Amino acid sequence: MADSSTEPIHVVVAMNFSDAILERLREISPRLHIERHFPTVPERAWSEAEVLYTSRILPDPAAAPRLRWIQMHTAGIDHIADEPLIQAEDLDVTTTSGIHATPIAEYCVGMMLAFTYRLPLMFDLKQKGEWPADQHKQFAPLPLRGQTLGIVGYGALGRELARIADSMGMKVLAVKRDVMNPQEEGTYTEPGTGDPSGEIPLRLYPPEAIVSMARECDFLVLTMPLTGATRHMIGEDVFKAMKKTAVLINVARGGVVDEAALISALAAEKIGGAALDVFEEEPLPTTSPLWNLDNVIISPHVAGNSVDYHERAAAVFAENLERYLENRPLLNRLSHQFGY
Repeated sequence: MADSSTEPIHVVVAMNFSDAILERLREISPRLHIERHFPTVPERAWSEAEVLYTSRILPDPAAAPRLRWIQMHTAGIDHIADEPLIQAEDLDVTTTSGIHATPIAEYCVGMMLAFTYRLPLMFDLKQKGEWPADQHKQFAPLPLRGQTLGIVGYGALGRELARIADSMGMKVLAVKRDVMNPQEEGTYTEPGTGDPSGEIPLRLYPPEAIVSMARECDFLVLTMPLTGATRHMIGEDVFKAMKKTAVLINVARGGVVDEAALISALAAEKIGGAALDVFEEEPLPTTSPLWNLDNVIISPHVAGNSVDYHERAAAVFAENLERYLENRPLLNRLSHQFGY
């Protein structure tokens, strides 16, 4: 961590932040010497850098001997998890976890409503110019109120989804790695969002009990990080346990699902459907059977996107810069033990 001296702190922003964002960051302290270098960073900047803001651009460890902290532009770090710098125990790595909670939670609600009110069928009928004779039978929804939502991964995103679902009258269940500590600590949360005390879920399940939770759910939403422990966590055993009418929504990473098992379950109509924003291979190959399944909604990994993404991400960086200057613990620190 930085000390309380007046020594300058050299910060490299390897991201196309606007001049306005950079000026707001510089206003935090005169000690911060912030330079934007994108898409390439010169050797001189690497040699001086103490702090790095980045999405994918990383230096060779030997080129950045003064580097002490990397702030990621993303919530997940699976795309760079094997990089030597990320593995370094003496280097802090933080993420922007928390800024995606609102758009992704709203995306999930949108997907639940799309399946409940059969929006894909409405779009199909519109394309055909067809008014169905049995419209009241085809479009007879079971309202979301009273239905059960299961959330796998009770971080900032899961908690915001739980807050919205609870306000709509849904029953909320959740899987959390440490069920004995429902509070949210050490993470960035936008004001007025989430469930900080962890009081909303009717029950919290440990990961090894996910099959038991899946049996109860009308919607199963995946929000956990991709780690060695979560890869293919959602497989055939989970799909067998789910209700025939239940819908899977994946806004985590494609690798948390056994995609072959999912395709099999969907094709055989063993589950009601799936809304998928992420896939094991991206872009999703044109040869994937998922494209041709009527009970699947596909989006191109955009659930967490927003027009003000840079500004919201910079807010996390600003908070952490203040903490760094004051020698306080940073938010959203990577745990090498758990991989997120």
